[in-house]
Amino acid sequence: MSITVNLYYTGSNGNARKFAEEMMASGIVDAVRAEEGNERYEYFFPMDDPETVLLIDRWKNQVAIDIHHKSEMMKQIAELRDKYKLRLRVERYMDEIITER
Repeated sequence: MSITVNLYYTGSNGNARKFAEEMMASGIVDAVRAEEGNERYEYFFPMDDPETVLLIDRWKNQVAIDIHHKSEMMKQIAELRDKYKLRLRVERYMDEIITER
């Protein structure tokens, strides 16, 4: 059962986009994608909100998320979020396993 987390980073003066660009350029995104259990880590830009970036973050299970949250990368991500003065809103979704009979 995978877990998908939508993270909305919102700022001003284009800071959310700058944050995403620095995440990519610094190699943090590649490092997260290479972590055991990561299934997706992609940024999107809402058409109707130029000051927000959406990160879709998908993990194999809660254990993988917990390990990620204890990693050095989380400290780096938090520092960048502070640098760009971003607010964060989080939505979490769990896949439902459906079997046919």
